[in-house]
Amino acid sequence: MRRKIKNKRPSKPDYQYNSVKVEKLINYIMERGKKNAARKIVYGAFDLIKKDSKKDPLEVYELALQNVGPLQEIRSRRVGGANYQVPHEVRPERRLALALRWMIAAAKAKKGKPMAIKLSEELAAAAKNEGEAVKKREMVHRMAEANRAFAHFAIMRKG
Repeated sequence: MRRKIKNKRPSKPDYQYNSVKVEKLINYIMERGKKNAARKIVYGAFDLIKKDSKKDPLEVYELALQNVGPLQEIRSRRVGGANYQVPHEVRPERRLALALRWMIAAAKAKKGKPMAIKLSEELAAAAKNEGEAVKKREMVHRMAEANRAFAHFAIMRKG
């Protein structure tokens, strides 16, 4: 029997840029409920982007999300006693979640600088289609491409 579908509460936009996606970034960065600390990191990173590249940080952020978000990913599917890596299209909500997760993980992996600086560098790199998060997306796409032979298993239903 299937699980009950959960009602997702829509996020409220952040107060400075009036963007839901920026609020999601703040929520992903937040640790132990310290939202003000997360806001300082995100807004500090956006100020650095504005100062360094002279571009609108919201545009850079949107472009970075677009460049990092995967179009396909692989999921394991058990068929006849064997596990196959089956490529699937990624839903828009999951695409955003993965992009945010990968960019934050790439920023946290760098050492020796404050998080705002690391995040601004990662966002700027992702907007230029380079950086660790973009490499991660390319790797996921390569895996999906390599397993395209098993795509027909995605259509099969259990019956």
